[in-house]
Amino acid sequence: MQDTQTFLSSLTNSPGVYQMLGEQGEVIYVGKAKNLKKRVTSYFRPNLDVKTHALMKHVKDISIIVTHNESEALILECNLIKKNRPRYNVLFRDDKSYPYILITNEHPYPRIDFYRGQVKKNGLYFGPYPSAAAVRETIHLIQKVFQIRTCEDHFFQSRSRPCLHHQIGLCSGSCTGLISPEEYQQHVKLAILFLEGKNELIIDELKAHMEKAAQEKNYEAAARFRNQISKIREIQEKQYVSSAEGDADVIALISSAGVVCIQLLTIRGGRMLGSRSYTPTSPAEASHEEIVTAFITQHYLSQQVHDIPKQIILESKLADQALLTQALSDQAQRKVTLYANVRGDRKKWLEMATASAQQAVASQLLNKIHTKERFAALQALLELKETPHRIECFDISHTMGEETVASCVAFDSNGPIKNDYRRFNITGITPGDDVAAMHQAIIKRYQRKSTEEKKIPAILLIDGGLAQLHIAEKALAELEITTIRLIGVAKGVTRKPGYETLHMPGHEPLHLSPDSIALHLIQHIRDEAHRFAITGHRRRRDKKRTTSSLETIPGIGAKRRRDLLRHFGGIQGINRASLEDLAKVPGISLSLAQRIFEILHNVSV
Repeated sequence: MQDTQTFLSSLTNSPGVYQMLGEQGEVIYVGKAKNLKKRVTSYFRPNLDVKTHALMKHVKDISIIVTHNESEALILECNLIKKNRPRYNVLFRDDKSYPYILITNEHPYPRIDFYRGQVKKNGLYFGPYPSAAAVRETIHLIQKVFQIRTCEDHFFQSRSRPCLHHQIGLCSGSCTGLISPEEYQQHVKLAILFLEGKNELIIDELKAHMEKAAQEKNYEAAARFRNQISKIREIQEKQYVSSAEGDADVIALISSAGVVCIQLLTIRGGRMLGSRSYTPTSPAEASHEEIVTAFITQHYLSQQVHDIPKQIILESKLADQALLTQALSDQAQRKVTLYANVRGDRKKWLEMATASAQQAVASQLLNKIHTKERFAALQALLELKETPHRIECFDISHTMGEETVASCVAFDSNGPIKNDYRRFNITGITPGDDVAAMHQAIIKRYQRKSTEEKKIPAILLIDGGLAQLHIAEKALAELEITTIRLIGVAKGVTRKPGYETLHMPGHEPLHLSPDSIALHLIQHIRDEAHRFAITGHRRRRDKKRTTSSLETIPGIGAKRRRDLLRHFGGIQGINRASLEDLAKVPGISLSLAQRIFEILHNVSV
């Protein structure tokens, strides 16, 4: 900005959003204003606070967007922060989607399922839940009490006898007609009431069914209803945080020694679904109010309408509380209330959230301290002049050479840098050749030309012995990288932790004491690389194994695959079918049937 006064005098008094731009034109801060002229002008006054002064030293330009009202500015600010991730704003991790429970409604026997993503499919959705574990636990409870199926429709249609879930009491055996559609729908109705928190209605209905069954001397059915009532009472005692119905999110914030944690407690129908910790990236001088406000806008304002609860409970009132209430209500298209300084049940919920946040902060601080101590111990062990700024580790995973995947994880003195984790699909090598796989992975990782991608570590750990270490040394030499300290981590004969051998070029093999905290750091990073590699390998392998052989046949799309599977009851039935049988399937011509038969049986007809 060459002429600050001219720029400020040209500003409007309307509401809107301003974006502070850095030296490269990147967005470094986004803010909203009820009056743009007053708000932006305040940044050019003397005696700025520390945070604002640090920001303004890097501001080279300011971009202005005028909005119709302050609520619109709030939503635009949230979207721009999520898009640009400015370093001077409080930033929360942007989880792309939240887990739901889905009950389908397009089948005579609806199923219950875990669902993540935008709500598009037909069906009833319940949530969002704070974690995938909370969803799976709830689904398991519903299976135990109401015996609703979880299997996919294609699995359901191919069954000729009940599966294991029926045998252990988690499913009613609807796939083989052991329960009528009408009776099954009654189970689904009760499951929906359970998810809505209307347990007393469920119990009243089950009592009526139990009494009717007893009067008709159907004692077996009466006993089933009695057991269901007993299970629901047991669940109420364990999971309900209040006898009154409640539909709320509870937000607590705790900060200590530079660690900030937001705890979100989710309550629906008086039942606590679970809680989740959020650790923001924020400027050191950010206030608690600024962090909580940023969490509310980033967590709720870009989500789907039914993701916003009726109540949001806070520790203290916010300056923008009225604006946030209006924006959330507009987004949800119903009344949303923010409560502060609460009593009764709401106060108990807030105390639970605060206690969870304190525990999360204490755990993070402990991990942070331990990690720094371990880095210092490794520095002393290797006689380095300074603490390693970054450590990376490679590992290889495959099943007898199938679908080989290499992983690379990164750590610094604060712990894992998960944004920098990478996986590499290994191709063009002899199956099972870990040495060749390691060479290919290192070349792929460090040959990147981009400065952003090429973050060279101080230490590179290789999971393996001398062969893997030598090939890593060769790969780095090919890339002309000479600043990395290489360490091969070979497991002992028993493969037990504490018996590793460390190999370093030009040094004798090193055996550390099992209680060495430097060794603990190496083990931690090595184990994380192994976990990341094996997860990627299993996902790739399972995807290949579950791919239908029909998908490789030209002219067979999703509809024809579905028709074939339904007609023959599965891929095994298709493999057993004759050419004439294939040609009888509606939509399958004789020439297409011949092509299917030839490819499946590797013959020429």
